[in-house]
Amino acid sequence: MTIFIIWLIALVLIGYFVNQRWQTVSAGLDKMLPEALKTHGDNRWLWVGALAVLGATTLVRPVDILLVVILLGIIGVVIYKLIGWASSKAPH
Repeated sequence: MTIFIIWLIALVLIGYFVNQRWQTVSAGLDKMLPEALKTHGDNRWLWVGALAVLGATTLVRPVDILLVVILLGIIGVVIYKLIGWASSKAPH
């Protein structure tokens, strides 16, 4: 229960500060994201919530986040290699 309370407090604080600094945060996100995921218009609250959840989880359970990032990296490399292999086998 204590971890949940700490996570909830971190969620609220991170959400509050991301919302307060939205102009800076959205400019940084827009530099990194493809056009389909840019922070234009209606999706401000979606990004604030997503960043708050990700930040709170990283503060409370950093090892879990690290393992997920490593797993996603391995899956990405495997998919990249499979695409390269499939494109070399495809007729031109």
